Amino acid sequence: MRIELVSIGDELLIGQTVNTNASWMGAEFSLRGGNVVYTTVIQDTEKAIIDAVNYAFSRVDVIILTGGLGPTKDDITKYTLCKYFNTELEINTDVLEHVKSFFTARGRGMLEVNTQQAALPKAASILKNEVGTASGMWFERDGKVLISLPGVPYEMKHLMNRWVFDRLADQFSMTAIYHQTLQIQGLGESFLAERIKDIEDEIRASDISLAYLPSPGQLRLRITSEANRENEQKIEQFMAQIENRLPRYVYGRAKDRLNEVVGKLLLDKKATVGTIESCTGGALASEIVAVPGSSAYFEGSFVTYSYDLKSSLAGVKMEDIQKFGAVSEEVVIQMALGGQKTLGVDYCLAASGIAGPGGGTLEKPVGTVWIAIATPNKVIAQKFLFGEHRERNIRKTVLTALNLLRCELLEIR
Repeated sequence: MRIELVSIGDELLIGQTVNTNASWMGAEFSLRGGNVVYTTVIQDTEKAIIDAVNYAFSRVDVIILTGGLGPTKDDITKYTLCKYFNTELEINTDVLEHVKSFFTARGRGMLEVNTQQAALPKAASILKNEVGTASGMWFERDGKVLISLPGVPYEMKHLMNRWVFDRLADQFSMTAIYHQTLQIQGLGESFLAERIKDIEDEIRASDISLAYLPSPGQLRLRITSEANRENEQKIEQFMAQIENRLPRYVYGRAKDRLNEVVGKLLLDKKATVGTIESCTGGALASEIVAVPGSSAYFEGSFVTYSYDLKSSLAGVKMEDIQKFGAVSEEVVIQMALGGQKTLGVDYCLAASGIAGPGGGTLEKPVGTVWIAIATPNKVIAQKFLFGEHRERNIRKTVLTALNLLRCELLEIR
């Protein structure tokens, strides 16, 4: 089954919105045996939609359109598809009742434009949208399929999971590949490759592929078999080998998130945590509390950019700040210990660094970061050189601090 994803919207073309829909669908189809061979982004105009559909039908089996199904005048997709498939709109009573109940549940009145969202093409099979008001539409022509979905990501994902994947699997041949992913923090792509080169040779000799997928502060290692699940046991053995060799760096599988892994460890130990932050500006605390239920182990945070606040809130000696600088082992250790005492926590993470783009010196260039952890028994500190990009430096600091805490909680040395 060959698929083309057609994303509609000027906001995508001008870079105002990132096309996350296409990347999500591409990833999901790769797991399910659907072959996405083209991704197209077009203007929200009748001509652009018709031209794109004509071209896509000439080269693929399935077209998935996203966008242009809202209630306003600039949303023209369903009107254009009516013209293309030589059909007309009619009010779908089931959809109309759903739209009415959607607004009633939110205590809001309906406008005529909302009612018109229940006006749908007669020639289409309607895909009910239980989490929004824009229905999906399924058209067929000469053995090929066009599916039109809302561009709102969570609505699109709901319709794909609720209706589209299963129906496509029934209608087309889909043989899913099998893969597993390791989540890695603190080890760059080339360094990881060097550490596992013997395992990688075994993987490739088994006609199984391996891919390094880096992002700021972390790395995913994906092992894939195109023979569906026939190599499942082999892949699992390779995964276990890498995990056992690199416990300081491998923190999970597939969709595991580092903040969730750390949160579970804290819950298991019935331990609490807090943060004292300088260069991260609260990003570390934000990452921790992004996990539902984090209030069970997260006590609070201080953001101490100024020398005065480092001294008054975290108990750092002013003379040490002046002698060693705010970005130093001496200061970050005092931040962690002071935060542990003031916040009354078992573990306190502290970070002080030069995020950039300015503020660096020859001795302490941009990207220099000290991270410390005060534990119930000791305090540790480590220096890092992350680079010159501010946002990446902050992200790397957050992930590195969490992984250091994970290692402490697991007593990995």
